Amino acid sequence: MQNAVLITIGDEILSGNTVDTNSNFIATELKNIGIKVVQIFTISDEIEIIKNTLKSAFELGNLVITTGGLGPTRDDKTKKALAEFFDDEIALDDVTFKHLRSYMEKRGRIEILERNREQAFVPTKSKVFQNHYGTAPCMMMEQDGKLSFSLPGVPYEVKPLIKDQIVPFLKDKFNLNFITTRIVSVVGIPESILADQIENWELSLPENLALSYLPVGTRVKLRLTATGTDDNVLQSQLEEEIQKLIPIIGDNIIATSEDKIEKILGEILSRKKLTISMAESCTGGQLSLLLTAIPGSSKYFFGGVVAYETQKKIDLLNVSESSVERFTVVSEEVSSEMAKGCQNLFKTDIALSTTGVAGPGKGEDGKEVGLVYYTIRVKNESETFKLFLPHLERQDFIYFVSQKIIQDLVGILIRK
Repeated sequence: MQNAVLITIGDEILSGNTVDTNSNFIATELKNIGIKVVQIFTISDEIEIIKNTLKSAFELGNLVITTGGLGPTRDDKTKKALAEFFDDEIALDDVTFKHLRSYMEKRGRIEILERNREQAFVPTKSKVFQNHYGTAPCMMMEQDGKLSFSLPGVPYEVKPLIKDQIVPFLKDKFNLNFITTRIVSVVGIPESILADQIENWELSLPENLALSYLPVGTRVKLRLTATGTDDNVLQSQLEEEIQKLIPIIGDNIIATSEDKIEKILGEILSRKKLTISMAESCTGGQLSLLLTAIPGSSKYFFGGVVAYETQKKIDLLNVSESSVERFTVVSEEVSSEMAKGCQNLFKTDIALSTTGVAGPGKGEDGKEVGLVYYTIRVKNESETFKLFLPHLERQDFIYFVSQKIIQDLVGILIRK
């Protein structure tokens, strides 16, 4: 198996101002063609640091991919570091310059061609992969059978370079194994107890299969990874092992293929021909966002209301003023009325509602930060739940609660 090391270059990543999404994407694409990422480095744009990290990377793997640090100015340190590391020099590449000119002409930016001329200067030993979505090309260097790819850092430039050029190149160059993965989602069993329950099954897995435990909120994802030369054989192996697992865990399994809980819910709603709507307060539209991010969600998602202010809960969702006065707006009663009002408003089979205090300050009725009530209403049956999560920051609270609600709904629909 080929081992890869990823290097992210840029002070903006180290400072926390920019999130490194490239590494996650590249690691996933490499995994799909049988290449394992064994290390990810994040470093500043300094020549000696880049060279030292390249040295460490090649000691760990035979494929190194860097992103970032390829600017249009003469002080670009990444290319200088590459040239020094590979004992090379930088020169103008005519093919790359022609490509750069064409790129600028198509976008009506030919007047800044000379300012970007430095992008066409590359190490003379490098193989260039032209960038069709930006000005910085990808440069591949080879030494002692090991490869280095240097890419720009902009995600919408990285993705097509990886998918359309680098992955096909690697597949042609190496005799790669397939790596196939299945996810089994388990609820209602703590990770440690789950490990005990399936220990015998896990110990009897074939040598080419590996199991990982991935806790996500109150759900545990069991990731089964199979490695081999025939993808069809691997798929059959995984299905066979999952069928052995099902009787052991039983109803605690909510899915055996999909990873994201919102996609699992979407498939169930589509299969059962059910529709859904949302009445959100403390989750601020996160529930609706999760569901509508799934392609085809318009078949089952009818709409949602973010009724943040108390009066809007009364006006839009028909929550009674007496319930608010008697129980306060963050209460089981108001949550239940929100769900019923939402179901009536959108005429859906299912309605979800949330009311709580995401923080950082207490609610208008004095309720503590981290308190939330949510209701799941399916047809004429309704159930309201309470959570208290004072340890979570605002954004983490919103996301956790939204994920938990969808997971609980999935569990309810599977049991029906």
